[in-house]
Amino acid sequence: MIRWIYLALAVWGAIHPMYYFISWFRDNGVSLGKMVDAWHVNAATSGLVWDLTIAAIALTVFIVSEVAVRRNWIALIAIPATFCIGVSCGLPLYLFLRSRPVT
Repeated sequence: MIRWIYLALAVWGAIHPMYYFISWFRDNGVSLGKMVDAWHVNAATSGLVWDLTIAAIALTVFIVSEVAVRRNWIALIAIPATFCIGVSCGLPLYLFLRSRPVT
């Protein structure tokens, strides 16, 4: 049961933030430079960006170390999901992939 909750959270973590990204791009044009500038518009947003960046790096280190031991190579897909979508998708996706039944 918990495995499917992780999957639902990964889907939510992909769709919900993407709505805001797409809205921003629609209003401001497809410019990653402008988006990065918007992320650092004030100290609060800069703090959030660094918080999520550090969390993403920690999650990546954890995934790589776990995959090296468990040999669950498919779980590596959570790394690009983390950096392309966000920790809100990458973490629950990794937990979903990690919690699959061992055969």
